[in-house]
Amino acid sequence: MTTTNDSLMARRQAAVAGGVGQIHPIFTARAENATVWDVEGREFIDFAGGIAVLNTGHLHPKVKAAVAAQLDNFSHTCFMVLGYESYIQVCEKLNQLVPGDFAKKTALFTSGSEAVENAVKVARAFTKRAGVIAFTSGYHGRTIAALALTGKVAPYSKGMGLMSANVFRAEFPCEMHGVSDDDAMASIERIFKNDAEPSDIAAIILEPVQGEGGFYAASPAFMQRLRALCDREGIMLIADEVQTGAGRTGTFFAMEQMGVAADITTFAKSIAGGFPLSGITGRAQVMDAIGPGGLGGTYGGSPLACAAALAVIEVFEEEKLLERANAIGDRIKSALNVMQVEHPQIADVRGLGAMIAIELMEEGKPAPHYCAQVLSDARDRGLILLSCGTYGNVLRILVPLTAPDAQIDAGLGILKASFDAVLKS
Repeated sequence: MTTTNDSLMARRQAAVAGGVGQIHPIFTARAENATVWDVEGREFIDFAGGIAVLNTGHLHPKVKAAVAAQLDNFSHTCFMVLGYESYIQVCEKLNQLVPGDFAKKTALFTSGSEAVENAVKVARAFTKRAGVIAFTSGYHGRTIAALALTGKVAPYSKGMGLMSANVFRAEFPCEMHGVSDDDAMASIERIFKNDAEPSDIAAIILEPVQGEGGFYAASPAFMQRLRALCDREGIMLIADEVQTGAGRTGTFFAMEQMGVAADITTFAKSIAGGFPLSGITGRAQVMDAIGPGGLGGTYGGSPLACAAALAVIEVFEEEKLLERANAIGDRIKSALNVMQVEHPQIADVRGLGAMIAIELMEEGKPAPHYCAQVLSDARDRGLILLSCGTYGNVLRILVPLTAPDAQIDAGLGILKASFDAVLKS
């Protein structure tokens, strides 16, 4: 029997839990750099990058070789039982790469949610406080405590009841939707007035550029005001850089563009080029607030993932991928700005580095139907895209930074054809 996307989808529906989503009805057979081939042999340009996991592309030769070499030695010991040098090397590298002119330490885990939850654990242990302030439309993961921080109910916590207590929601600044920096700061002050004293708050957590929330970037001025607030009140500032990290925004971490450093930074996704690795890096005295055994996990800092991460960091240096991220971002935004002139439904084109968003509106209101139609039309033409945003009306581009210009231009050509077909005047 011939394997097709339809036949695999039927098997999926029978075998896989319904809560596991799938954006595109496509099943991958193989992939290389920014190209994916499905089980029917059809070729696609990948502008999704596994949701910002593949900044160095599918199966970068250096990453692939590093993992293969590690596999010849051993695949697992659990670092908490028998250590290995690559774990230490990754921690040393991240201590250097994460912003902040202070002594740092790092702990490694497996998923972004794990990193977020452990960052909160560390903040609570250091401050001896329980409360956390998160922001509207923020996304921090699907595990139970991370869900409490995530500022979007459907689909992430819909039908699951109330999440963990001690989380308070402030407004994320977004001028396009009527929330200024002043409004956002005022919402924190309202929390202090109505819900919890500053001395009850262990941490304020936010994404420097919101991911699922719509690729809205916090301004450096707002981040500096947050830093000042945290310093004044003894609150830990946590930067969730799971999606923004590993070079996506044109600096290795987006906080490098904010003029201040967080006390704790989370990372995951592209740090290991497609292998599951996450972690937190923070002030050394803060990170040491939890004693031996309080941090870790069976698969945390997997030897294979550590080998991949070290290779990813080398690739960034050797191929100058930070410069490449900015060049790609300029190239894409320039093309999108031309499309915006032709289609007024494109309300905004934005992004730091190669973390690009296209917001679709109609008569001043979010237009998620256009977003869904463009995704489908582009897929039919051979381009894989993602959507995001509180209202589902934002297209996001997360193309590998290793993609050649000709392929990026081909993808933009497909996107233009889809806009021409869907966004009819």
